[in-house]
Amino acid sequence: MNPIQDHITAMTRRYFFRQGSHVLGGAALATLLGQNPQMAMANTPSDQSGIPAIPGNLQHFAGKAKHVIYLHMVGGPSQMDLFDYKPVMNEWFDKDLPESVRMGQRLTTMTSGQTRFPIAPSKFKFAQHGQSGMWMTELLPYTSRVVDEMAFIRSMHTEAINHEPAICYMQTGNQITGRPCLGSWASYGLGSLNQDLPTFVVLVAKPSNEEQVQAISGRLWSSGFLPGKYAGVSFRTAGDPILYLNNPPGVSPAVRRSTLDGLNRLNELKHKELGDPETLTRIQQYEMAFRMQASVPDLTDLSQETANTFELYGEAAKKPGTFANTALLARRMVERGVRFVQIYHNNWDHHGNVAGRMPDQCRDVDQPCYGLITDLKQRGLLDDTLIIWGGEFGRTIYSQGGVSKDNYGRDHHPRCFTMWMAGGGTKGGTVYGETDEFSYNIVKDPVHIRDFHATILKLMGFDHERFTYRSQGLDSKLTGVEPAHVIESLIA
Repeated sequence: MNPIQDHITAMTRRYFFRQGSHVLGGAALATLLGQNPQMAMANTPSDQSGIPAIPGNLQHFAGKAKHVIYLHMVGGPSQMDLFDYKPVMNEWFDKDLPESVRMGQRLTTMTSGQTRFPIAPSKFKFAQHGQSGMWMTELLPYTSRVVDEMAFIRSMHTEAINHEPAICYMQTGNQITGRPCLGSWASYGLGSLNQDLPTFVVLVAKPSNEEQVQAISGRLWSSGFLPGKYAGVSFRTAGDPILYLNNPPGVSPAVRRSTLDGLNRLNELKHKELGDPETLTRIQQYEMAFRMQASVPDLTDLSQETANTFELYGEAAKKPGTFANTALLARRMVERGVRFVQIYHNNWDHHGNVAGRMPDQCRDVDQPCYGLITDLKQRGLLDDTLIIWGGEFGRTIYSQGGVSKDNYGRDHHPRCFTMWMAGGGTKGGTVYGETDEFSYNIVKDPVHIRDFHATILKLMGFDHERFTYRSQGLDSKLTGVEPAHVIESLIA
């Protein structure tokens, strides 16, 4: 780590413009980039003081995805009940999973004590849809209409078999907490498009069925070793979007502005003394909160939406906290320049009662996902907005506990699972990777989480090998130190 270089990197805008020696250097840099410095400043958003913000874009090449909406299904959706059609399993009902298929692979403590592993074929019907002929469950009739806009990966795999390390791995590229999440990397690399809203926003949707929700927390949208300003800002989906954002009774905007100016001066003195970049983050967050007092109410006011919009997303979009409501808010955020929107939808941990819970889960997300893709496309936003859908791992073909043709449960399965993407430069109508007849092992084109992250970074304009941040003397990457490969077949 080079303390002097780190201090220069963390330099405030006020300090930058106060030092005349930097002006010619900045003009020379803009010239080297082939850009008129006066035009660059004219087209750059300004903060409350009128000083132009310096863009934070670190792209290595022109990325196709300028925004990301990541829909994470917390718990691990069952791939063979949704996307990975395995009709041969009907002949294996209640027979034991062959050892030649399991090959002694790791089990969770929830099923390791079972004396047998009875196969549970999906009870749901499947049909092919679109020109791609993608097999889809009957539980997703709306999403089935837009399969040709979607790129499916049937061969995702991970080493993590329990929720805490698995969801952390999927979000941050590491099973151990404390690393920056994908949204923070995107925020750091792409920079802001709207100085009045956060670059990275998190929404937690409430499922209609809450039989077995998993605990999630701010560690999943942490900035890790990146500066704190790149952490996700969590919006509440009911009540005030952000607690304590508005002024208390009796405090006018003028008083709040004067108070913030005083705090900023104190923080600038502290930063000059210690050089701690988190002091800069505090200044920026105070300023952002002040601007959000005007921008957030407009963002969350759905009365501006038309009846046709609610027909797309479903009536549930009018109810705060639903997945449909968060999907519609995500589109409104993208319209206003938010770079990364993360939505969590819980209760996909189907250890039991798949027949009762899976229909509820699909009903929550089916029409909103269709509506989001369709809405973005008709507004001309889908081409540069990447939508990601998936969980942290898959489910087992064998049942946890007893099995019947009407109901069953499924344990965690990291060996193979399905995710999909749409828009943002992905190749719609793609079906990538194959699993065996038991949806237990991958037989073609495996995709590790590292590969998935490398592909997403390329869609955003980053070479995953060069997109680094120095922390504790190391140039750290989202994809870690093991080899990662971009899946070019998924890119249009």
